[in-house]
Amino acid sequence: MQVESTLFTHTKYLGRNEKAAPFLPMSRKEMDKLGWDSCDIIIVTGDAYVDHPSFGMAVIGRMLEAQGFRVGIISQPDWSSKADFMQLGKPNLYFGVTAGNMDSMINRYTAERRLRHDDAYTAGNLGGKRPDRAVTVYTQRCKEAYKQVPVVIGGIEASLRRIAHYDYWSDKVRRSVILDAKADILVYGNAERPLVELSHRLAAGEPISEIQDVRGTTVIRNQPLPEWKGMDSRKLDQLHKIDPIPNPYGADDVGCKNLSGPSDVKVFDDNAPKVISVQPPRPKPWENTYVLLPSFEKVSEDRYLYAHASRILHQEQNPGCARALFQPHASRAIWVNPPAWPLNTDEMDGVFDLPYQRVPHPVYGKEKIPAYEMIKTSINIMRGCFGGCSFCSITEHEGRIIQSRSQDSIIKEIKDIQDKVPGFTGVISDLGGPTANMYRLGCKSEKAEKTCRRLSCVFPSICGHLDTDHQATIDLYRAARDVPGIKKVLIASGVRYDLATEDPRYVKELASHHVGGYLKIAPEHTEEGPLNKMMKPGMGSYHKFKELFDHYSQQAGKKQYLIPYFISAHPGTTDEDMVNLALWLKSEKFKLDQVQNFYPSPMANATTIYHTELNSLKNVKHSSETVSVPKGGRQRKLHKALLRYHDPAGWPLIREALIKMGKENLIGNGVNCLVPTETRQEREGHRSKTAAKAAPGKKGLTRFSANQFDERKGQGKAKSADKAGKSKPAVRSGKRPAKNAWGTTPKHQR
Repeated sequence: MQVESTLFTHTKYLGRNEKAAPFLPMSRKEMDKLGWDSCDIIIVTGDAYVDHPSFGMAVIGRMLEAQGFRVGIISQPDWSSKADFMQLGKPNLYFGVTAGNMDSMINRYTAERRLRHDDAYTAGNLGGKRPDRAVTVYTQRCKEAYKQVPVVIGGIEASLRRIAHYDYWSDKVRRSVILDAKADILVYGNAERPLVELSHRLAAGEPISEIQDVRGTTVIRNQPLPEWKGMDSRKLDQLHKIDPIPNPYGADDVGCKNLSGPSDVKVFDDNAPKVISVQPPRPKPWENTYVLLPSFEKVSEDRYLYAHASRILHQEQNPGCARALFQPHASRAIWVNPPAWPLNTDEMDGVFDLPYQRVPHPVYGKEKIPAYEMIKTSINIMRGCFGGCSFCSITEHEGRIIQSRSQDSIIKEIKDIQDKVPGFTGVISDLGGPTANMYRLGCKSEKAEKTCRRLSCVFPSICGHLDTDHQATIDLYRAARDVPGIKKVLIASGVRYDLATEDPRYVKELASHHVGGYLKIAPEHTEEGPLNKMMKPGMGSYHKFKELFDHYSQQAGKKQYLIPYFISAHPGTTDEDMVNLALWLKSEKFKLDQVQNFYPSPMANATTIYHTELNSLKNVKHSSETVSVPKGGRQRKLHKALLRYHDPAGWPLIREALIKMGKENLIGNGVNCLVPTETRQEREGHRSKTAAKAAPGKKGLTRFSANQFDERKGQGKAKSADKAGKSKPAVRSGKRPAKNAWGTTPKHQR
C-alpha cells in the first residue's frame, strides 16, 4: 500500500538547519554545548538511551530532530518525585512519554507474576529502573513538573492499551491508558508519521485540545467527531468480512471519456460523439465512519461483549479500510482514529539513514546494556507482520502491511556498522525484523490489500493473493555477503517456515550461507487444538521445511540443526495435548532448556481467549465455543514441566497427572515411557519436603498475586502495612527495584 511521502516534505521548524547533535542531550550541560536555551520536545523513556535505530527513543528523537525540532532525552528518571522530570527545563511544545521498547509490566514480571531481577534495557542489567505501568507514572510526574505542558504518550505499552483491555497482572479489565495516565493524546503503532504531523501542527500554534483527527492517535472526547456517521459494532461482527470495492465511476461498464458537453444532454446523431453520464464516485463505506464499541463498564462485566469488542478492534487494523472506534468510559469516551498509513520505501530509508551513533550515550561509561549487545550488529530490514499469530501483538502495533527498506539503504547500514561499532568482527548477527522472510512480500492485488480484514494472510492457509516470491530477500542476502570485510551474515529473526517452503530457493540460500549451526524456528505446538487457537500451521509444514533444510544443509556439506520453540499453557491446550507434545519431543530427542508459559500480553487475541474462555477468533455469540484455558498455577506448572520432561524436578508432577489421566503406561523405564518410575530416594525426599511444609513457621512471599498489584498513582512506593491495613507487599523498599524499557533489578537489591 503506497502513499505519498510526507515525512520529509515539511519545512523545518523555525527554518532551522542545525547540524545533528552528537547525542540527543540528557543534561543541561549538553544543551549548553549545543547552544540551546530550551528543548522543543522532551522524550521520557524507561530504557537506557542507546542512539541506535532499534531503540524507539532514538528513532523518534532523530526523526523529530530532522524536522528542525530540538529534542532532549530523560532516560529512566527517578519517579518518586518530579525533580528528574525538570532536569532539562520546560519543553516548548510537549513531553513525549514511553515505557521503552518493552511493556513495563512484562519487563518487570515473569509469566507467573514473579518479580524479575534483571533488565536487558538497563546499563549493568539492573532491575528496578522503571516503575510498574511506567507510561501512567511518568505522565503524572510530567504533569506535576509543568502542568500546562501537553503530554503525548506512545510506544508498545501505550499502543496496546489504547482501548479498554484485560490486564493480566490485576486480573481485570482496565480503562484505556490515556484516561488512567491523564495524557493529552496517545500515539499508537510506529509513530513517525502521526508524530511529525502532530509536532508541526503544535509548532504552528494549534492547541493540542483541537488536534483530534490525526491518523494513528487516540484522544478523549465526549462525542464523536462532527460529520462522522456511526454504526453499531454488532452489525460488523462477521468473520473475514470484506467490504465491497466501489466502482469509482458508479457503474460497471463506464470508461474514461473526454466530455465535451453537459452530461445530461441526449444525443441522437449516430455520427456525433456519444456523451456518457458519469456519476460522482460513491463514498467508500468506511470513510468518515466510526464504530460504537460496547462501553468500558459493559466489557468489564460481560465476557461476551469483551470478546466481541476485541474482534472489532482486530478487524479494524487495515489502514485502507479501517473505521474509527468510539468507546464510552463512564461520562467520557475515547476516540481511536484509523491507523496511520504505512511508510513507503523512501520513507523507511530516510528513517534508518538518520545520523545514529549506534552506541549507548557516553553517560553509561563501560557498563554494558544487554539489549544493545544483542542487536548492535543486527539490521532491521522491514516492519510489520501478516502472520497474525494470536499470542503476538506485532500486527496490532506495527500493522499487517510489510514496510521494507531498499537494498541500498541496508547495505549502507552494514558499512555504517563497520565504521561505528567498536570491536566489530565482520559478522552481521541478523538481517530481519518481526519475521525473517517477509521482506518485500505483500498482496498481489492492490484492491484486495486495501479492503481485506483477514487477521492473517497465511492462516488457515496461505492466501492466493499473497506474493510468496523470496527473490528480493535472496538478492539482499547475496549483496550483504559481498560487502568487503563481511565474513558472515546470520539470520536470527524467526523464519516463517510455512512461507519459506513456498520458495525452496530461499531455504537453499538460508541453509547454505546464513545459519551458524543452529536455526531457531517456532512450531509452538504439535497438536491441532492449540495450533488452531494460536493461528499457526500444522506440523506438516514443519516437516516439509525440515526436509528441505536438512537436504540443502547436506548439499552444502554442513551439519546444521533446527531448534524448535514451543509455548506451554496456551489457551486451547489440554493436559493431553501437552503429553502428546512431550512424547513428540522425546521421540525427536529434543531436550528443551528455556521454555515459556503463555504470557497474556495486552491486546493479543489469545489474551482475549484467556480472559473470556471464548473463541473470539470466530463470530462471538452466546453459543460460541468455550475454550479450555490453563489458568491455575498447578496446571501451568504441569504444562511447563511436560515441555521439560527430561528434568527430574518436574517428574513428581508429571507422574501424578499421568495417573489421573489413566496413562500409567507412560511411567517407567521403557523406550516409550515419558518419565521413569519413582525411586526410593525420590520418595524419601518427597516425604521430607511434605514434613517441612507442614511445620509451622514464617513463610516469605515469593511472588505477587493479582490482588497485590495495587492501583499505584505514580508514587512508585509500596504502601506500608500500617497505612493500607493490608498484608505487606513483597517489595517494601522505598524505591522499586530498577528496570528498563519504551526494565531489571540491581544486584544489591536482589
